[in-house]
Amino acid sequence: MSVFGTRPEAIKMCPLIKEMQMHSEIKSVVCLTGQHKEMLQQVIDIFSIQVDYNLHIMKPLQTLTTITTDILILMKPILEKERPDIVLVHGDTTTSFAVALAAFYEKIPVGHVEAGLRTYDKYAPFPEEMNRTLTSRIADIHFAPTRANQLCLEKENIYNNIFVTGNTVIDALNTTVREDYQFKSEQLKSISFVGKRMILVTAHRRENLGKPLEQICEAIKEIVDSYSDIEVVYPVHLNPKVRETVTKMLEKNPKIHLIDPIDVEDMHNLMARSYLVMTDSGGIQEEAPSCGIPVVVLRNETERREAIEAGTVLLAGTKREDIVREVKLLIEDGVKYQEMARAVNPYGDGHASERIVEALFLYFGGKE
Repeated sequence: MSVFGTRPEAIKMCPLIKEMQMHSEIKSVVCLTGQHKEMLQQVIDIFSIQVDYNLHIMKPLQTLTTITTDILILMKPILEKERPDIVLVHGDTTTSFAVALAAFYEKIPVGHVEAGLRTYDKYAPFPEEMNRTLTSRIADIHFAPTRANQLCLEKENIYNNIFVTGNTVIDALNTTVREDYQFKSEQLKSISFVGKRMILVTAHRRENLGKPLEQICEAIKEIVDSYSDIEVVYPVHLNPKVRETVTKMLEKNPKIHLIDPIDVEDMHNLMARSYLVMTDSGGIQEEAPSCGIPVVVLRNETERREAIEAGTVLLAGTKREDIVREVKLLIEDGVKYQEMARAVNPYGDGHASERIVEALFLYFGGKE
């Protein structure tokens, strides 16, 4: 049983579900928690995934507490009915931790996809760092994207059933990015990319709400005002606090295109056509390097240290002057830009889902 509830989880779990469906020995059951709603359904539709259960937990003004308790209560009868051999969860969402805990209470094994990412600061990112750390304590099998992630687990005395697989998001890119792709978003269709270096921006993390997001917006304004050919496309998250700040500070600038959230195909192809990416997202740090696109990370910490070491991302923080300095470096220094664009993505070759399925067979003793 695969359980997930947010759009980023869906993007990374759908390729694995498709791979499992190719094996007659596996009965694959899919359960959504509904932590996200519209944004999640877009991904499900694109990958043509059949959903068996949906908890529909999303509600106005939901909190981490209500998400956790609702999932614990609603997963119990489903787990009792299905009694899966293993429950697969992904990454670091509240859905992942709560579902892992629910499975543990039923004494059902847990497989953790994208295991071993750490900042070692329990409040950055919040609540993700603690979600994934607690999920690791519960999990019986760990699918680590990189060797560095494996070492993080071993530092916590977790040694058994760790498989280094690459990241399934690279598998997804192999499906979604196409040279002849036509955008579905009417807002994207109306934007001209000709003769411009377009910067893709995403920023919505909890720890960046308020002053940090304001600093990010100030940096964006300074960057587009400094270069005649630089423009920005910013798909703005549905969180009202994000939209309020971003709209107030950026909507009047004609070189900054604020658009509604877009589906995964539009996002991946927009990313592939961008000059560089500025983001506080985790997934884009993994995705963009596969398209040869440098990434400036709008966070003070990243659990994806191997990307920094590989030279595919720059960690800029959230202060206006620091962001501006790093982005201007990539705009003005062609050698530095090419170094980042050509750096090898440390997150794998697009075959992570196959390796995870092989590891599952090994775990259950079905195949060598």
